[in-house]
Amino acid sequence: MSRTVRTVRTVLGDLDPADLGVTDSHDHLFIRSPLLPGQELDDPAAAEDVLRAYATAGGRALVQWTPLGLGRGADSLAALSRATGVHVVAATGAHQAVHYAPGFFPDVDGDPAERPGAYADLAERFVAELTTGLPGSPEGVRAGLIKVAGDPGPVSRHTRWTMAAAAEAHHATGAPIAVHLEADGAPLRVLHLLHDRHGVRPDRIVLGHLTRLPDRALHRALAAEGVRLALDSPSRSGRSGDHQAFDVIADLVEAGHADQLLLGADTTTRTARAAAGPVGLLADLVPRLARSYGPELPELLLVTNPAAAFAADWRTP
Repeated sequence: MSRTVRTVRTVLGDLDPADLGVTDSHDHLFIRSPLLPGQELDDPAAAEDVLRAYATAGGRALVQWTPLGLGRGADSLAALSRATGVHVVAATGAHQAVHYAPGFFPDVDGDPAERPGAYADLAERFVAELTTGLPGSPEGVRAGLIKVAGDPGPVSRHTRWTMAAAAEAHHATGAPIAVHLEADGAPLRVLHLLHDRHGVRPDRIVLGHLTRLPDRALHRALAAEGVRLALDSPSRSGRSGDHQAFDVIADLVEAGHADQLLLGADTTTRTARAAAGPVGLLADLVPRLARSYGPELPELLLVTNPAAAFAADWRTP
């Protein structure tokens, strides 16, 4: 009887998780949004400079959470990975509706639970990008995760439908799901949608932007559900040391959740890239963790946990 081998799906092919190495678990080499005019990350040469500097600092892998329709750089990712030696994981999925021009996604009425086949086209698109390749990629670059987003305030109809499609694509392929959270959103509601309603196991879900949520009791409640949690605010804060992230990590380590934590820089603008970026993550926050906890904790958060979070038993429906 053959045994399924878990791998991480990078832009250059499937990789043994043991070979992933030091990983920035949430970042962006390319991204554009109408909400951030003039801040686009769209220059392959600049992306190469970032990856080379990151590799020099000890980085070996970078997970890009840019979903479809936001300028993922699909035509450049494989060449950049090959040129710099940094493993790159690309994303399919969808962000909040406000990041897209009107009409980019169909406006579908109703609740996905009541119309289980109505989001099939979007789910099929996610599946195709995970198993066949991203549109615009000359080398058939495949996505290695599904990115979706929660909302500020109540969960929108767009989010209910994109999460239903993401869950269907997850069940079809095995891909992990990464979730953008908002400070005033409802992360437990998001978890309910993906896990309780759509059957996605919590350990296949990565919740991003935990440091936007000020409630430490909520952090612990989310961790207790078994999800993976990304601490990914250094570039947003403009401080590579990111003291807020350090304090959240310390609290969750004390609560026994160290094996669920991931680190990322989440560089979404040119300004953020100049201020910190993935190099800043390794240059300041990580040494501070090592001084306080020894080298074992950074190894866990940067190497061991990402290898587990982004590996999958890949299936092709």
